[in-house]
Amino acid sequence: MNTSVSAARRGSTFWHRVKQQKVLILMTIPFLVHVIIFRYVPIWGWLMAFQNYWPGKGILQQTWVGLENFKLLFDDPVFYQVLRNTLAMSIIKLAMGTISSIALALMLNEVRRMWFKKTVQTISYLPHFISWVVAANLVRDALSTDGGIINKVLMDLRIIKEPIMFLGIPTLFWWIIGASHVWKEVGWGAIIYLAAIAAIDPTLYESAMIDGAGRLKQMWYITLPSIRPTISVLLIMNMGWVLSSGFEQQYLLQNGRVIDYARVFTIYELDYGIKMMRYSFATAVGIFRSVVSLVLVFSANQLAKRWGQERLV
Repeated sequence: MNTSVSAARRGSTFWHRVKQQKVLILMTIPFLVHVIIFRYVPIWGWLMAFQNYWPGKGILQQTWVGLENFKLLFDDPVFYQVLRNTLAMSIIKLAMGTISSIALALMLNEVRRMWFKKTVQTISYLPHFISWVVAANLVRDALSTDGGIINKVLMDLRIIKEPIMFLGIPTLFWWIIGASHVWKEVGWGAIIYLAAIAAIDPTLYESAMIDGAGRLKQMWYITLPSIRPTISVLLIMNMGWVLSSGFEQQYLLQNGRVIDYARVFTIYELDYGIKMMRYSFATAVGIFRSVVSLVLVFSANQLAKRWGQERLV
């Protein structure tokens, strides 16, 4: 009897909440429909990875080959080269991007002149809105041996005697990708951390000042611990993009000399899949990326839970 009464109460409470939040629920319906149509319905195309797909036939009329495309993927030596490149560039971009964004947010938070703070913040996040087509040309011009600003500065400082073709050195390509990513995204990334810093209780800083703590100690003992949950959540979310190290950036900056260090999974899918009309193979590569990304996100989430940090769920 008590069980049925409590169940009835829970049901009435649930519908009461639905009625109270009906406007919010109605507002989320378009986004839910968008996600279902453009995110979940295309998963139907994953069937191609288990077929010898050829355009012109229906997806259920294709020849089924089982895991043959995955076997071809793992037997391809280029796959492991691509995996190395993608992981290396993703880790470099993640580490450099996170550290630089936090550092910029901390420095901007210490600026007392509001006009200067807003000016620097605006200038720093403007590159985010530049297309990589334009940004890649700017990077090429800056690193050029023919009047490039980087070579010019290094020669004026007598660090080098002659111009260096930076984009022609394979071992430097990963770091060029990381540095150009920081230049383009550091300001945009700092916005989130600035918002987290703004939510910190000001009385904590006042108490620290009374105790004689300087600005550096306030940052170390108050600001950084307070934004740690934000850092944790963003790192977990970014783990899902580790195998999606980009496309335009590498594709536009690569050349024949550095191709073995520049080819990432998206370029691999294009060159060894779509361009060769191996659509099933390209789909298999995409499934591999998706599954590994999902595993990385859940693993990072569980590690954060074990370490007592903020997590997604």
